[in-house]
Amino acid sequence: MADDEQRLNQLKQKYQTVLTAIQSQGIELEHLHVQDNKLFLQGKAPSEQAKNNAWNAIKAVDPTYSDLTAEFDVDAAAATAAPAPDPSVREDTYTVKPGDSLSKISQEFYGHPGAYKRIFEANRDQLRDPDHIRAGQTLKIPL
Repeated sequence: MADDEQRLNQLKQKYQTVLTAIQSQGIELEHLHVQDNKLFLQGKAPSEQAKNNAWNAIKAVDPTYSDLTAEFDVDAAAATAAPAPDPSVREDTYTVKPGDSLSKISQEFYGHPGAYKRIFEANRDQLRDPDHIRAGQTLKIPL
C-alpha cells in the first residue's frame, strides 16, 4: 500500500502541470489513482476544447504518456451551456524579446520548456505557429 502511495505522489508530481490544466479547464476528475503502476485519470470535460487542452498538457509533459492512462468524456449538458468565466484562472502577460521562443518563455514561467503549448493555446488569436513569434508581441501566460 505504501508503494502505491509513493508511486501516486511521484506521478502526481510529474504531471502537476496536467493536473493544474485539468482544473483550469473545468474538468471534473472522478478518478485519480495508481492502476497497473500508471497514473489513472478519469473525468468529465465541459467541452471538446477542454478535453483537447488536457491532452495537449499531457503530451507537453510526456509525449508517450507511458505511465499515464487518461479518459475524459465530454459532459453533453455542460457542453451546451455557456461557459462561465472561471475567477480562479489566472494569467500574466509577457512581452517577447529578441531571441525568445515559446519554449524559452515556458521554461521561465513553468520551469519546463515542453509546456510551451499552454502559451500557444492561450494566444491562438495572434499566433498561427508556435515557432513564429515576434519581438514586441505581448503574450498571455496562463498561470
